[in-house]
Amino acid sequence: MRTRRTSAHDAHGRGRLLTHGAFWRILRPIMSKKLDMEILASLCKRRGFIFQSSELYGGINGFWDYGPLGCELKRNIKNAWWKHIVRTREDVVGLDATIIMHPAIWKASGHADGFADPMVDCKDCRKRFRADQLCEEQGLELIKDGKTVALPDGAKCPACGSRNLTAPRSFNLMFKTFVGPIEDDSNAAWLRPETAQAIFAQFSNIIATARQKVPFGVAQMGKSFRNEINPRNYTFRSREFEQMELEFFIRPDEAVELICGRVTTLADKPDLTGEPQESWGWEVWLHYWIEQRLAWYRSIGLPAEHLELYWQTGDELAHYARACVDIEYAFPFGVQELEGIAARGDFDLTQHQRHSGKQMDVFDEALKQAADKLDAAAKEAFTEKVVAEWTARNQSPEAARAFVAKLFEGKYVPHVVEPSAGTDRLALALLSNAYDEETLTDDKGKTDQRTVMRFHPSIAPIKLGVFPLVKNKPELYAKAREIFAQLQRRWNCFWDESGAIGRRYRRMDEAGTPWCATVDFQTLEDGTVTLRDRDSMQQVRLSVPELIQKLDTEIG
Repeated sequence: MRTRRTSAHDAHGRGRLLTHGAFWRILRPIMSKKLDMEILASLCKRRGFIFQSSELYGGINGFWDYGPLGCELKRNIKNAWWKHIVRTREDVVGLDATIIMHPAIWKASGHADGFADPMVDCKDCRKRFRADQLCEEQGLELIKDGKTVALPDGAKCPACGSRNLTAPRSFNLMFKTFVGPIEDDSNAAWLRPETAQAIFAQFSNIIATARQKVPFGVAQMGKSFRNEINPRNYTFRSREFEQMELEFFIRPDEAVELICGRVTTLADKPDLTGEPQESWGWEVWLHYWIEQRLAWYRSIGLPAEHLELYWQTGDELAHYARACVDIEYAFPFGVQELEGIAARGDFDLTQHQRHSGKQMDVFDEALKQAADKLDAAAKEAFTEKVVAEWTARNQSPEAARAFVAKLFEGKYVPHVVEPSAGTDRLALALLSNAYDEETLTDDKGKTDQRTVMRFHPSIAPIKLGVFPLVKNKPELYAKAREIFAQLQRRWNCFWDESGAIGRRYRRMDEAGTPWCATVDFQTLEDGTVTLRDRDSMQQVRLSVPELIQKLDTEIG
């Protein structure tokens, strides 16, 4: 089952691949794993991955707490993302901005006026639903006429079956609060619905201090808040969640053409796995980041056959977007978005420039030098070419001429490619992908059911379980504690001295721990431990230095 969402807050820069859609449908056919979400939720609670928020008082819908294993999982996801996006690159820097920002930011971005979902109420049972989701679940099409929507004939309440529903009306998804002691409109503010806008608002400060030049990126992770009408599918759609977003600023194609003499397009078949090139246009940059993100998902254990690219169609696009693709995962409840990668043009910086009155353009020395080499005739020819291209995209000739005049001064407002991922959605995808049950049969024909979370070692909450074979032998126990202390300084390890070894293995399997090391009597003789692999259940004897080398290699 594929489910599509049409709410404004999900449409952060969508677009078409233009003529290249088939080229990127290279992933294997998407496959859905047979898994009951109630079984997964039960394990998550039992093992301390995820708890219902405020469960002591009956819970609160759309909010979730991450327990001891869950918070380690999320931290590992975020650390892996930060390493991939920031630490291993020279062209990306970070930002950690506040959750509450000046209300004018949300006016400029469009969230204050357009960040809404269509909402309907049942007049009989008084329950509230998103109109698009209600229609989707009943196999109906929401009637759209410009900015207005209406329910089709046949729509009924999912809760009580009544057809006595209100007309859809706009419901702003931002959480409102007040700054200061007086609760009036002059002190109104909002909890941020996304992390991206702070990057745009701080763009001038970042480029002035980070010693970066376009193309470069700014990354941010953090909490966001959306007052969802109908939170659902466990942690997938929540009211409080975390995002991992990158705004990668690039030159406009027209600036690239002036500097390089041409713009590299997909037709040139560029090497997207190599180093970025100065001549790349926006379309190549977009596909480069798609490749980067797909490679990262595979590196943390999401198999390619469970991922799919969905290119947004014209009616799904934000008005300013040139293209957008969703990286989707086959969750047990359907194929849903993990990450959107959008070519947003210069919309965001231009909006903040217009609303703040502050310049958001940059000076590009290479561009100025290239423009200075052109004579008057060449400048006029280039100007007319750009005017024709803009006019074909229904943009005004006057705006095109003003844009080119700025280019000749060496200035432009950067365009942006935005990979935007949900941390909680990814955690749920990794939990769904890791969950497995298998029947084991021993030498005597006895069967046993094993539940195991097959996390990739890089994101597994616990990397290694350390067990003393017995706890009533002081010398062996002390040696085990010594080894545990040594390994715990390197990775998150778990000490377990309670119960039979087999039972301890099972507990670690359900936690997703890749390896368990047992300290036994042979350890006292030669310093080796028994290392048991979670997936194969094979056991080998290794010295502690050999164990450290193996885990360093496997974890990465």
